[in-house]
Amino acid sequence: MLDGYHLEERAMREQNLRLALAQLNPTVGDIDGNVALIRRGLAQARAVGAQIVAFPELAIPGYPPEDLLMKPEFIQANLHALETLLPDTRGLTAIIGFVDAQDDIFNAAAICHDGALVSVYHKRYLPNYSVFDEDRYFQAGLFNPVFVGHGVTFGVTICEDIWTATTPAEVQALLGGAELLINLSSSPYYMAKGLGRERMIATRAADNVAVVAYCNLVGGQDELIFDGASLVFNAAGELIARGKTFEEDFVVVDIDIEDVFRRRLKDPRRRKEKLAHLSDARLEAIALGPLPAAARPPLDHAPIADAPRDEAEVYGALLLGTRDYVRKNGFKRVYIGLSGGIDSALTAAIAVDALGKAAVTGVAMPSRYSSSHSLEDAHALAANLDIECLDVPIDAAFQGYLDMLAGVFAGAEPNVAEENLQARIRGNLLMALTNKFGGLVLTTGNKSEVSVGYSTLYGDMAGGFTPIKDIYKTYVYKLARWRNATAGRILIPERSLTKAPSAELRPNQTDQDSLPPYEMLDPILEAYVEDDLSLDQIVALGYDRATVQRIIRMVNVNEYKRRQAPPGIKITARAFGKDRRLPITNGFRGWGNGARDAEPAVTRANTPPTERG
Repeated sequence: MLDGYHLEERAMREQNLRLALAQLNPTVGDIDGNVALIRRGLAQARAVGAQIVAFPELAIPGYPPEDLLMKPEFIQANLHALETLLPDTRGLTAIIGFVDAQDDIFNAAAICHDGALVSVYHKRYLPNYSVFDEDRYFQAGLFNPVFVGHGVTFGVTICEDIWTATTPAEVQALLGGAELLINLSSSPYYMAKGLGRERMIATRAADNVAVVAYCNLVGGQDELIFDGASLVFNAAGELIARGKTFEEDFVVVDIDIEDVFRRRLKDPRRRKEKLAHLSDARLEAIALGPLPAAARPPLDHAPIADAPRDEAEVYGALLLGTRDYVRKNGFKRVYIGLSGGIDSALTAAIAVDALGKAAVTGVAMPSRYSSSHSLEDAHALAANLDIECLDVPIDAAFQGYLDMLAGVFAGAEPNVAEENLQARIRGNLLMALTNKFGGLVLTTGNKSEVSVGYSTLYGDMAGGFTPIKDIYKTYVYKLARWRNATAGRILIPERSLTKAPSAELRPNQTDQDSLPPYEMLDPILEAYVEDDLSLDQIVALGYDRATVQRIIRMVNVNEYKRRQAPPGIKITARAFGKDRRLPITNGFRGWGNGARDAEPAVTRANTPPTERG
């Protein structure tokens, strides 16, 4: 009988259930390293007297493993790793994310108890939107058991299973009598997602009159950030535990299971809902054997960690993403071209905060068009951050290129070709430094520039990673001012914050020679890139039609550039890369009603020089 309370089970409830959530930062494919993290979590659980410990979704292989899942040896290594972990689960119930292989492969949770694999739960809802491709790899699960032990009945689900309106967890609670619902997750971050996630989990707890424990992954994986912030809500939908954001944590909480029983006694909704589901198959209950009583030291800390918001949240995500990309890929040093402008200044500040000043080298590369204040601001930034700054003027190389091309360019007016030569010389120099001394080039493009192609292939786009790739220019300024404010002193020079932004590739150049003001450009880009609004819909927001048409054209024709750009950190709900995928060869222009003849097609051959191709 699953929905009743066995007298022997109730007799065991002399004290609260102690639950631990091991919020880990694994690395995709580093199975040995991930096993070591899990083993550490199991030891921590034992040390604090936890009866149940949960780990994130796919903790053993890392998330997302992508096409590593096509390699049978990868699947086998992950299965062997689970087997080696079983002895470490003695005296505990551990729930560990892994890839299961039967007739197909499954995103799975291993329920391990006292050194043995008791059962496996297969994820039932496989997301296939935004950055997710789980239908490409996994079979959906059918088995939905509950587990009885430690004086509690609990269910296990994986990530998307709990985001759906009618969840496997609901069935576990209603028909299986589960009082505790444990969800293993690897939920990618974007701005303010944590607030919505907390509302959702609070609703699941209150609706099911059950404690919901959500164990989330933390760390950076290519362009994705996993923010941690694991959660526990009680049966009233009240937050009782939250893990740290953007760092590993080990969340321990004592749960009053009797509180669930008392609340359900007063909730007639559940009785009516059960009657409506009398024809449903009963869930299988899997009994966990008794364990010897373990010492349980008192909890000595408040389990609700602070959650950063606004600029603090975004900056924390940028630090984590930069640190993990650099460190997990084995780099010891980064190089950043310092122009004296705001983008390179913010990128350098992020790099120093993420990696330490000793790991960051700035490179100033002035040309004949560089203003004196740009070089001064680059040096001031380096001094404020206390980083090494190399001066490598490019004019001799630039003149060499001009001399080589003089015959070929004879009779042609100077244009974007000469401008881009300078950017490409700088890209070559930065790559030469990494070739000679090792390290990674951090490029400094922002989302506004990436959107409209205001960048140079093999020039300022040359590098390995772009921390602010998903940050609009107007928000770059907000983050820079916030960082100065939190430092209590000037890190990013004031002039970099106030002067007109410029690529300085020709005399007296500013970005606004080629682009609308960023205060106008960024909202239009957000409407078109993130919200997929049409030309007419954006114009209806109050923007000039010709301006909107021009911006849409620039976004459309520069897909080929974005495909060749370094990866960067996903911050918004719709980022370039895994999130927004459009064909490069594309005849649709989006000028309304699906017609492509309302506006002339624009190809790369006649791309305006303002796009710095």
